[in-house]
Amino acid sequence: MPYAVITGATRGIGHAIAKMLLKEGFSVVLTGRDSNMLDQLKQEWGKQYPQNSIFTFRADLSVRSEADALGDHILAHIPEIDILVNNAGSFRPGSLCNEADGLLEEMINTNLYSAYHLTRKLAPAMIARGKGHIFNMCSVASLRAYPNGGSYSISKYALMGFSENLREELKHTGIRVTSVCPGATYTSSWAGSGVLPERIMEANDIALTIWGCYRLSERANVDTIVVRPVKGDL
Repeated sequence: MPYAVITGATRGIGHAIAKMLLKEGFSVVLTGRDSNMLDQLKQEWGKQYPQNSIFTFRADLSVRSEADALGDHILAHIPEIDILVNNAGSFRPGSLCNEADGLLEEMINTNLYSAYHLTRKLAPAMIARGKGHIFNMCSVASLRAYPNGGSYSISKYALMGFSENLREELKHTGIRVTSVCPGATYTSSWAGSGVLPERIMEANDIALTIWGCYRLSERANVDTIVVRPVKGDL
């Protein structure tokens, strides 16, 4: 049975990806900061997919020691990693000249270092096996500046740079690396925003897109995915 690791799996895009992979026969490692939500998902999905193994690990991946602990736990309990989805992250709007002190460090720790440290822990095992696919959840904010993007956008530019360098380093090892750049996607963070759900994408749209990339032959790699609402960015 194939195995997938999905960070930030308790809600939104990560939740949709995890459910998609369970449906496709994967056993999964689900991570997030809410231990109660992780327990609920393990119980719910364990009943729906009794043939799949579901592992959960509570971690704040913006903290280096917790990212390292997660990596060590995965290597100790998971026989192989077919898919790694670096989805953990957060959004805080702001303008560079006026945003709160420390916001850049917070965004870099959460949106970049989480992926950097976990990938460095897991990549050697994937390289030794000679196969696997790493998806880094970037953003349209990784591609161009936009109003009120601030430090969030900087962190997503940095994640794109990490992803592209990782792809270059791993291209002869059998490991595929894809940068995923979604536009506005409806999750709980949009509740109360006044934006109609039908105006923007569904989280499952991103999950389906990732699954399509993974299913390509091992000779093919989608370097960067850009997915936007039909009516464009907000």
